[in-house]
Amino acid sequence: MIDKNRFLILAPHTDDGELGLGGSISRLLSERKEIYYAAFSLCKRSLEPGLAPDTLEKELKAATKILGIPQQNLRLFDYDVRHFSTYRQNILEDMVVLKRELNPDVVFLPCSSDLHQDHQVIHNEGLRAFKDATIFGYELPWNNLNFQTNCFLKLSEENIQKKMEALKEYKSQSHRAYLNEAFIRGLATARGVQIGAEFAEAFEVIKVIY
Repeated sequence: MIDKNRFLILAPHTDDGELGLGGSISRLLSERKEIYYAAFSLCKRSLEPGLAPDTLEKELKAATKILGIPQQNLRLFDYDVRHFSTYRQNILEDMVVLKRELNPDVVFLPCSSDLHQDHQVIHNEGLRAFKDATIFGYELPWNNLNFQTNCFLKLSEENIQKKMEALKEYKSQSHRAYLNEAFIRGLATARGVQIGAEFAEAFEVIKVIY
């Protein structure tokens, strides 16, 4: 993974990329890798009453800025939450454009066991669109009944801190249990213990191309 240079993160919704691999994004950027981030919904229908429709778009831009992703490397779409299957072909066509424009070496997308209906669409269409890229699946444990932990990326305290700082920008989502700092740090610690490191994020190896 690390010998590659151009990485693309496919996030079904705002914050999925930061939750699944925020620490790894921090590490890869510190190693001068090129990171692009595509979010396929700005989740306007998921906002609490009274919040502006662009709340999550602003929070995503603030979060990814903290991680170090240049704003020009963001690609934002706005498909309706929980209705991705209706727009499956449009989403695939958007990904084909991303493939032609960016030609990434490595693609991160939701893992194959992710139960969320939108995440399944991004997973399946991502496999179709990026046939010649290395592909890793990231974990979101609240959506996974099982997860293949067969790839690990070691992280530093600084990487974990960056991830937490980024996630704190999602103030509109602060009530979510999975945004709890103890949970985020605990998962990174558990994955680190598996490989004898202080912290890590784990990935499902879907396809590796050398």
